[in-house]
Amino acid sequence: MTLSPTQAAADLDEPASLLLRSATRDAHERAESTGFVQNLMGGHLDVAAYAALAVQHRAIYAALESAGDRVRRTPTGAGLVFDELRRGDALATDLAFLIGAEHARRVTILPETRRYVDRLEGLGEDVVGYLAHAYTRYLGDLSGGQVIKRMMQRHYGLAEDGLAFYTFEQIEKIPPFKDRYRAAMDALPLTGSDRERLVAEARLAFDLNAEVFGALGRLHRPEPSVPSGLSAPSA
Repeated sequence: MTLSPTQAAADLDEPASLLLRSATRDAHERAESTGFVQNLMGGHLDVAAYAALAVQHRAIYAALESAGDRVRRTPTGAGLVFDELRRGDALATDLAFLIGAEHARRVTILPETRRYVDRLEGLGEDVVGYLAHAYTRYLGDLSGGQVIKRMMQRHYGLAEDGLAFYTFEQIEKIPPFKDRYRAAMDALPLTGSDRERLVAEARLAFDLNAEVFGALGRLHRPEPSVPSGLSAPSA
């Protein structure tokens, strides 16, 4: 991605957190508006669809958190990695409840998820690349993820069991933690080219998420509704 001269002059003066929020708004909205997300949030699917999403998340977060382990060893990356955000154990707990621990270990991830994982594994110790993906995932989990948790409880009868992914037990209050996270982002010394790459990678992260949602949507479709005045055929 290349910013126009006008955009670059304005964006380069912005803190990284504000830059990412404004520059990824469209990509974020596209990912959230996929049919799978809308159907899941609207209660039109089932717990199996949510479990399938958790399986993809397990692979994605394993790769993201491995990248975090690499980045935290660098001089500039240590302050960007927060153990309070790690989701691996929570996802293992959820999948043990949703589909059984043994079965969860044997589930194959989708090709779209593999592409996402490959991108994360290819980051190496790239602090800028890691930040783009961590911002996309973790701040989303702390914001819209809390709405998803309530919808899963409302529509699918899940309580805390199965929803550990969205429960951050080590974070006492989410808003102050998000402020702390953004402050760490904004303290990172970034050149103009770093900022362009940060935005491009964050937009790619949202696109990769949207691809995973699209693949899940092709596998998990709402049951067709019965037209008004008609009865479903008896078994």
